[in-house]
Amino acid sequence: MLIPVLLFIVGLLFLIKGGDWFVDGASALARRFHLPELLIGATVVSIGTTLPEVMVSTMSALSGHGEIAYGNAIGSVICNAALIAAITIAVRPGKVDPKTLKMPVLFFFAAAAIYCVAAYGFGKFTRPMGFIMLAMFVAYMAANIHQMKNAPAEEHEEEEETMPLPRMLLLLVLGAVLIAMGANLLVDNGTLIAQALGVPESVIALTFVALGTSLPELVTAITSLIKGHSDLSLGNVVGANVFNLVLVSGVSVALAPFTVPQSATIFGMNSSLVLEIPVMIAVMVLLTTPALVKGKLSRVQGVALLVIYAVFCGIQFTL
Repeated sequence: MLIPVLLFIVGLLFLIKGGDWFVDGASALARRFHLPELLIGATVVSIGTTLPEVMVSTMSALSGHGEIAYGNAIGSVICNAALIAAITIAVRPGKVDPKTLKMPVLFFFAAAAIYCVAAYGFGKFTRPMGFIMLAMFVAYMAANIHQMKNAPAEEHEEEEETMPLPRMLLLLVLGAVLIAMGANLLVDNGTLIAQALGVPESVIALTFVALGTSLPELVTAITSLIKGHSDLSLGNVVGANVFNLVLVSGVSVALAPFTVPQSATIFGMNSSLVLEIPVMIAVMVLLTTPALVKGKLSRVQGVALLVIYAVFCGIQFTL
């Protein structure tokens, strides 16, 4: 039991450092090409910080653990919105650009609609659904590239020297490698720990694994807060949540389709259908609606999201 716990911790550390390097490289990329940080956050940074979820869910699905693949995707969305973004908002609320945020939000809820059709309508995720999700990922990236081309150049302060391109690319590659290695250690040893404790895999996936694979997003949020770049953090969270549904789920479903797991019930119904999916949609509505309507985020909103996350985790361990 001690060795799996130690390896689980090593995996988390790899994720943290890998995410840190990847974020540094991505931030330098934004400065070098004078791109809006929210767009960089919603694309380049989101891809890097979502790599753990991709690796964890793919390996889980291929090894017959669909519960982890499913729970990790939903749990990561909830964790990103109700914990990571919530911390950012609670510590430093502020204004956001609704125009830049509108597209990733639209793609997220379109992907969430597909998720609902699969879960409530069919009770399973089929290979064609996986390909539809992957097609949405390609469309999302194409739309972002188009938006970047038309985005006005941002003025960046001149106190920082431009990072050399080779170093920038090295940070991106090394960060991605550490993230992949960390994800491998996390899923293997997280499963062993769950089995030893007698905790259902879906609960572990929705909580510990989801939090572990979301650590790069947490690193991004904290780094962005320290450096005063909250747009990078918010864009990363929303973009990462789009990727969780269209890329993470798309890859795992296309490779190894699975049914909606049922490890617990609430009022005689599958807890996934009455708790996890509704909470996933609710926290994203609460996170994005004020930003789109008013163009700003409030501290009360961040605190409310944190309370929801705490209650959600508490319910998971009492079912």
